[in-house]
Amino acid sequence: MKTIWANQALTAKGWASHVSVEIGADGRIVNVDEDTPPRGHRVETLLPAPANSHSHAFQRAMAGLTEKRGENPTDSFWTWRKLMYDFLGRVTPDQVEAIAALVQMEMLEAGYATNVEFHYLHHQADGSSYAQLGEMSERIAAAASESGIGLTLLPVQYQYGGCDKRALTQGQLRFGNDPERYARLLDEAGRALKTLAPDARLGVAPHSLRAVAPEQLRDAATLVPEGPVHIHIAEQIPEVEEVQAAWGARPVEWALDNLDLDQRWCMIHATQMLPNETKALAATGAIAGLCPITEASLGDGIFDGVRWMDAGGRISVGSDSNILISLAEEMRVLDTTQRLRDHTRAALADATTSTGRRIFSGICEGGALAAGRSSGSIAVGQWADLLSLDMNHINLAGLRGDTILDSFAFTGDNRMISDVWAAGRHMVRDGAHVRRAEITSRYRKAVAHLREGA
Repeated sequence: MKTIWANQALTAKGWASHVSVEIGADGRIVNVDEDTPPRGHRVETLLPAPANSHSHAFQRAMAGLTEKRGENPTDSFWTWRKLMYDFLGRVTPDQVEAIAALVQMEMLEAGYATNVEFHYLHHQADGSSYAQLGEMSERIAAAASESGIGLTLLPVQYQYGGCDKRALTQGQLRFGNDPERYARLLDEAGRALKTLAPDARLGVAPHSLRAVAPEQLRDAATLVPEGPVHIHIAEQIPEVEEVQAAWGARPVEWALDNLDLDQRWCMIHATQMLPNETKALAATGAIAGLCPITEASLGDGIFDGVRWMDAGGRISVGSDSNILISLAEEMRVLDTTQRLRDHTRAALADATTSTGRRIFSGICEGGALAAGRSSGSIAVGQWADLLSLDMNHINLAGLRGDTILDSFAFTGDNRMISDVWAAGRHMVRDGAHVRRAEITSRYRKAVAHLREGA
């Protein structure tokens, strides 16, 4: 039994003082008491640690390498995607494991307890399987074993190059699976997760309406009946136009009419929605998987956050391309983009809840659902996914309650994170991952030639 004592903690009941949190050997919270004397590991401020709900780990090694325009007078998501395809054509399984371990380490140091990995780099460069079909899934699991993060692995189904079912391009061959091979891949990914702690979860991810046929989309939720289902939806205007031309409806409109959407579904990005689509999708209980830093980087557009949250919609956040892994920054960009669009302030606050608190509580709840994980609050029976803040940080000094979350979101960065636990595993201490030196060293060696001449 481990005990964490906090001077103040945001529990499932709200803010409380002098809180003792007892954690069982299995990593779950077994007791939460208020007004207790100090004991065990002592922290000043204890919070639930949310899930990072959308990541492509290998893209971390590309950070900063795609900001050139060259002779092309315009640049867009689609030109970035070509650069990404060229880059991943050279990535090996050993490199994927080292990159994923670094990404997961940085997630933990940023305050996330869980990596929801939207994993689509499955095969060799020519599209042929490795000797072990699930080789790359095994490498993501091996990275999680080293980093200690909670892992929800989402093997991606990617069969077509567009809505017309055209063949995959050279850059997409490493992703591709027909339904039969995808089913086998899921089985092997599930076996890889059995090597991890019991909080690891498996889900499914039909990549998008462009990459998977309608009948496969309808079957997706049955492939892992208890797991989450994630899909890229309505990220870019050309994507919306292609789906509408091919299927006779906009992506969100088609999903609402043809999929049995509920809280198992996480709709990634959804930056291109009409107001009626926003309200209708929120009403299904599906999670909006938001990646504000990446969405800004790729020019996706601004999520309709005010309307979504006012309609009771659930949110989560993820670091997607991993150009910057920062929980505070994702929260900040989410709200400030709403402000820029609407010429307002405190856009996502409401009459009773401050901006930081409303966003943070929302991503804790929604992130847990997106991860298929019993977490998101400090309560008995939940996984002990916890983070503590360094209240000696100048911007947190003297603060209590929701103002702490406001300051974290709008003045903070990863230096405010003191400790992080994932299912009771104490992986970040005094702001640094316990295996930072080894993980960082291995990453440097693994990606050295990938970044040569960049």
